[in-house]
Amino acid sequence: MHPVLRAAAERQWGLFTAVDARRAGYGHDEIRVLCATGGWVRLRRGVYTTAARLADLGDRRHGVDCLAALLSLDRPGAVVSHGSAALLFGLPVWTGLDPTVRLTDPAQWRAGSAFRMSCAPLSPGEVVRRGPFRLTSTARTLVDCAREWPLEDAVVAMDAALLAGWTTPQDLSHAVAAQASWRGAPRARRAIGLADGRAESPLETRGRLRILGAGLPTPELQVEIRSDGRLVGVVDAWFDDAAVAVEFDGRVKYTRPWRDRSAAQVLWEEKRREDELRALGIRVVRIADADLGDPWPATADRVAGLLGTPGPATRPFTATPRALGRRQSA
Repeated sequence: MHPVLRAAAERQWGLFTAVDARRAGYGHDEIRVLCATGGWVRLRRGVYTTAARLADLGDRRHGVDCLAALLSLDRPGAVVSHGSAALLFGLPVWTGLDPTVRLTDPAQWRAGSAFRMSCAPLSPGEVVRRGPFRLTSTARTLVDCAREWPLEDAVVAMDAALLAGWTTPQDLSHAVAAQASWRGAPRARRAIGLADGRAESPLETRGRLRILGAGLPTPELQVEIRSDGRLVGVVDAWFDDAAVAVEFDGRVKYTRPWRDRSAAQVLWEEKRREDELRALGIRVVRIADADLGDPWPATADRVAGLLGTPGPATRPFTATPRALGRRQSA
């Protein structure tokens, strides 16, 4: 590849345009032959990459599609937005999200092959750059998504962003206030009202929303249980009056344990911790993904039954909520 074209591609995640190629001396016929023989791959009209580069990108294909759409449209004011921006940020997204590239431009609405560009205002603080991409900010992205996504999926994404420190409740409130008259703004406000950055997994978020939906009291999240000053454990959710702890038990905890522990170690540590909690008079409820489906009414009844009985009169432990959740890392 000509050095001029290579430099253009390196600035653009390995992508380049027909204009870039012609600037490096490649003619139309040469471009056509390179595509026909498999050396280059046409992503969109006038946008290409090499076959080797496309293979290297792997699961970043949606990012490739976003950048190809931006290069094809050649609109400097357009940014990646909505679900596409959420994917590029690495946020959990709605399982029903379609692969359409979502863009926003302050001056033009347009739709075409596998892309949709909304026309909407973009303030300077609502646009960020990540590598070759211009994206809506995390808060703007979350609010745009929450106006369209199911409530639960919107709250899952917000909780993940708050936990990671990528946005704040204030940022979300300011973003939705700027969209007060836009379609879907009330549902975005509802999602913000339910978001809590102490939830450390999508399961914890979904479980908390099921608890609220069942009419049960709002639990405290990430509560440290100590006895004689020693940390016994941190429970995912806590009902203080009844001394009931809820643990949201995701399979990933055992299939992909962190901190260099084996699955057997995790299982043993979980058992020992639960035994200690129960010895202190704390009732423990474990809720898995499967419990949030058809079995949920029975699970909710079980929790309600425990909450109907007060906790121990004398407590050999203290329960202190953490101000922030903690991201798990390997």
